[in-house]
Amino acid sequence: MASVVLSEPEKLYIVHGVQEDLRVDGRGCEDYRCAEVETDVVSNTSGSARVKLGHTDILVGVKAEMGTPKLEKPDEGYLEFFVDCSANATPEFEGRGGEELGTEIANTLYRVFSSESSVDLKSLCINPREHCWVLYVDVLLLECGGNLLDAISIAVKAALFNTRIPKVRVLEDEEGSKEIELSDDPYDCIRLNVDDVPCIVTLSKTGKRVGKSLHVALQKILDEEESLGTSRQKVGFLG
Repeated sequence: MASVVLSEPEKLYIVHGVQEDLRVDGRGCEDYRCAEVETDVVSNTSGSARVKLGHTDILVGVKAEMGTPKLEKPDEGYLEFFVDCSANATPEFEGRGGEELGTEIANTLYRVFSSESSVDLKSLCINPREHCWVLYVDVLLLECGGNLLDAISIAVKAALFNTRIPKVRVLEDEEGSKEIELSDDPYDCIRLNVDDVPCIVTLSKTGKRVGKSLHVALQKILDEEESLGTSRQKVGFLG
């Protein structure tokens, strides 16, 4: 993102506004842009969601596939994340520009879901050490307008909430051979409990005041606000 150069009067105007809980676009320091959440938007997935937060547009698809549990966690399933920063989202993503950001976002999601309290991964186990469900979570950045991690965390949580995993019966014959039978009834499925999946909130500090992030790549006014921030932190909260 190109840096924004402000005159001293412009800086003072923005800082004083923030101190009075008024940002240059009319919002208070802790006012979020309107978020739109839509689920079940991709037909060939186990679950999906699309989230629009201001000028940020995120699409998430989840596919449940059978796999083998990891050696260190033989009685659990697991999640795999892939983040695609579309070149249409912002010119910065052209070529290999979005790869570093995509990796950073994916690593953040792995940290979020590494907590045992986030998702009950044991519910994804079919046969300890033999079979489990692997949830492949694909995140596509359609438009980059700031608060990326915030919007992505909402979209991932919504997509997992929407995910339907077929119920499985393990049949064993007289010789001890096991056969897995998947239910073909779309209503006979497992639904994940995502109550404890945290949402990410990005904060930016301007002067002595901390408010929700002002980072918006495609809006000049909010770029100017962010240029005055000395730090940005990410925190998670439940609910």
